[in-house]
Amino acid sequence: MIPAPFEYVRVETAEGALAELAEHGDEAKLLAGGMSLLPLMKLRLAVPSVLVDVARVRELAGARVEGDELVVGALTRHHDLHHDELVRRECGVLAAVAGEVGDPQVRHRGTIGGSVAHGDPASDLPAVLVALDATVVVEGPRGRREIAAPAFFLGFLETAIEDDELLVEVRFPRSGPAGFDFRKFRRRAQDWAIVGALAARVADGTRVALVNMGSAPLRARGVEEALAAGAEIDDAAARAAEGADPPSDLHATPEFRAHLARVLVARALAAAS
Repeated sequence: MIPAPFEYVRVETAEGALAELAEHGDEAKLLAGGMSLLPLMKLRLAVPSVLVDVARVRELAGARVEGDELVVGALTRHHDLHHDELVRRECGVLAAVAGEVGDPQVRHRGTIGGSVAHGDPASDLPAVLVALDATVVVEGPRGRREIAAPAFFLGFLETAIEDDELLVEVRFPRSGPAGFDFRKFRRRAQDWAIVGALAARVADGTRVALVNMGSAPLRARGVEEALAAGAEIDDAAARAAEGADPPSDLHATPEFRAHLARVLVARALAAAS
């Protein structure tokens, strides 16, 4: 389908983007890579009257270390995350998962900020944020806000960003280059995950996050509790679907997704350990 008519505005700075959002309100949408927004517009599920192109706001791209955190600009592309030696060294799980997003075209155009702001529970990168307790930083007319990942993802395609705010960066703890594994089950290489599972060893234990097992990315708390109590991997993985609300669609029933979650969590835990 063809999107509804819209006005196109290109900005060069974050301040310019915020000014456009302030002027147009909820009639405006930010365009970075367009990998999430444009399909919605073609289906008329999103009908903005103004598109604000922020792709050239280079101040919001790249990664750096600040204290105990790896700070990633919102306009950093998936391909760059995957190949950046700093990201690989300081937060290897982020680099690895970025390399699993979509296909080469999506990875070369799509950005971490666009993926996170889209809030799709079938998306890969939000699972990293949830597993590592990352912080999403947004700016708006009321100043700068830091939002913990569990409070950021509110529901299906719903996040805590207000209409007049801009996602500027994501802050990850420096988890190191190893000690993780990411598994996902999909029909084709470029498809969304039918179910995904991420296991990451951190200082206080093992974190497990699930993809497409509810209306938002979520932690497999039952698995984490079992591991902390000394359970074997298979016994802990048996609790993977606890507290989840897997959807039913053309690809899988909730029961099949629960089964996949248990299988994928077991494999991810074995590889991460």
